[in-house]
Amino acid sequence: MPSPESSKTSSDALAAAPVELAGVIDHVIYHSDESGYTVLSVTVPGQRDNVAVVGNCPAVWDGEDLKATGRWTRHKSHGMQFQAEQIHCIAPSSAEGIERYLASGIIKGIGKVMAHRMVKTFGAKTLHIIEKESVRLREVPGIGQGRRDEIKKSWNEQKAVRDIMIFLHSHGVGTAHAVRIFKHYGPEAIAVVRRNPYRLAGEVWGIGFKSADHVAMKLGISPQSDIRAQAGVLHILDNLTDEGHCYCPRPDLVREAAELLGIPESTITAALDYEIAQRELIDDEGMIYPARLAFAERDIAGNIKRLARTPVTFPPIATDKAIAWAGERMKIAFDPVQASALAMALDNKIAIITGGPGVGKTTIIRALVDIYHRRRLKVFLAAPTGRAAKRLEESTRCGAQTIHRLLKFNPHSGGFEHDAEKPIDGDIFILDEVSMIDVILMHAFLRALPSHARLVLVGDVDQLPSVGPGNVLRDLIDAEVIPTTRLQTIFRQHSRSWIVTNAHNVNRGEFFELPPKSAGQEADFFFIESDEPDDVIRKVTELVSDRIPRRFHFDPTTDIQVLTPMRRNQLGAINLNEVLQKALNPSGAGIERFGRTYREGDRVLQIRNNYDKEVFNGDIGIVKQVDAENQAVRVDFDGVAVAYDISELDELDHAYACSIHKAQGSEYPAVVILMATQHFKLLQRNLLYTAITRGRKLVCLVGSTRAVQIAIHNNNVAFRRTGLKARLRAALK
Repeated sequence: MPSPESSKTSSDALAAAPVELAGVIDHVIYHSDESGYTVLSVTVPGQRDNVAVVGNCPAVWDGEDLKATGRWTRHKSHGMQFQAEQIHCIAPSSAEGIERYLASGIIKGIGKVMAHRMVKTFGAKTLHIIEKESVRLREVPGIGQGRRDEIKKSWNEQKAVRDIMIFLHSHGVGTAHAVRIFKHYGPEAIAVVRRNPYRLAGEVWGIGFKSADHVAMKLGISPQSDIRAQAGVLHILDNLTDEGHCYCPRPDLVREAAELLGIPESTITAALDYEIAQRELIDDEGMIYPARLAFAERDIAGNIKRLARTPVTFPPIATDKAIAWAGERMKIAFDPVQASALAMALDNKIAIITGGPGVGKTTIIRALVDIYHRRRLKVFLAAPTGRAAKRLEESTRCGAQTIHRLLKFNPHSGGFEHDAEKPIDGDIFILDEVSMIDVILMHAFLRALPSHARLVLVGDVDQLPSVGPGNVLRDLIDAEVIPTTRLQTIFRQHSRSWIVTNAHNVNRGEFFELPPKSAGQEADFFFIESDEPDDVIRKVTELVSDRIPRRFHFDPTTDIQVLTPMRRNQLGAINLNEVLQKALNPSGAGIERFGRTYREGDRVLQIRNNYDKEVFNGDIGIVKQVDAENQAVRVDFDGVAVAYDISELDELDHAYACSIHKAQGSEYPAVVILMATQHFKLLQRNLLYTAITRGRKLVCLVGSTRAVQIAIHNNNVAFRRTGLKARLRAALK
């Protein structure tokens, strides 16, 4: 093999024909799971110093034997390096390489210590023993039957995953989701992708239409094909669903799909008709729904009608006496509007109570719980998130749970145990934070209620709507078929709270009322002027890491939440999390995956529903353990420990900062809110209002007066295409 010195004596030599390089990977300096871009330090026979090899490789590990084809180049900062056009990595053959390979974490159950023991026992035959004679692994001290089985299983999986990674990489797709694809399809993964790569977009979490379409083009599927047109139609509707819509008018859908795919509208129309015939989509008088959303809307209206028109099975309650009794028990005098809301909830099968912070929604729930418990009725309290349920339980001193746990999700069947055939055995159901609930979850909840049940829905209709499709609480109120009370009076215990005052000011379209300097420690709302991104980040970091903990004694990891309108850009959650992790948790045991480092002590956010683990989108936890040997982490979610394999870490975002949408339904002792003109497109009144109402004891807003004014004056609530209001009116007219 020509050395870099002998083959590069002039600029002409640098443009010479490709040469081959062979060696052993000493360590992986950098590897992108997404693109495959790789920087390696390679030990080359005959070379005194390690060689830097740069190129693209779908999967690479320390200790592997390497063969590469490319050219020597001189980097202005890093000096001579081998620019590889092709990189082939194979299992190492030397004992030293095998030990480094196994110690890299490629196989579960093998860390540095165990890798050394195995190579000491079997030498250069170690990999052969794992693959062909794994029963002999028990000859190694510390390996019993359980660990031997784990090692063998992991070895087989990584081999299969590597094949998938190489296949996907060769078709222009990053390798970050290879393990997930393997887990979903098993050994048939490559065959499934070859037959219909568009299945990836609909069936494998984290893979979108563009990636699937790119694979399809690499596989030779025609851009004009029916299968591509069908996938494109579903993709357009999926995007609209992500924006909160339940349907799309047929002409709009055909036009958008044709523009996206570059396919004639006649082909799109045929694809749309096919999906309708397959019952994947529903055409409801020209409104095209994903089937699950059409059925959900229809069933919500039908179940509201069923509940409203079925009498309760317990004797009627003397409303006035019950309210008076509850007031005496709670040692309060109900405001007339509160008393009216209580009476409405006690006298009707279904009732809605809405209003902002500090107006007494929780007081009414407590009174209802006391009254119904006095009658020995079975009362269930629920909320859409774990934090919201915990807060509801603390404020009412009555057990509360998430809707998912109430309905008992069954991971084996993929559905809830409680449904129309097996309703929940209860009399009274009180559901809080209803503004967060989308049509799918509301549908599942309502169909599981017995017909005799009484239902009270509580929420703040002025907050942001649900992350998922629909606008359920607003549609239920605007349909005007369910008795509703809107609470507006701020009560004495909250009248000195600038958080509550300013939440209502913003909701009325007014600017903040800032505490006077004389307020001292009672001040709970601060506005710090800044609009230059670097300065905003510096001030936010100081607040979280020093100023707030020092003055108010809040824990920066568990008590303070940074909220921002968006995920991306300099002031987005992704960048803020990197900055705050460096400030709050810069070192310690960790695992790097998907471009992030997960360390013990990190605050993390679950970003998808995972029913197998019973953790859900929006749940926040703390990384309690990093197991480098088994390539796993353990996260504590409010006292419940949940294990994650390294391939599952893309389900976790860091949560030092999160989007305001993700914070819905949660309250924190302290919040730091960013509101800058950089967020111009997202600045809305309900966004700022929702952010302020997340703070329980302290709100610090960092941003510009102009950005705040833009948000306050923009009260154009984003329109969502839903049919629920019309269906409710038709069902209960």
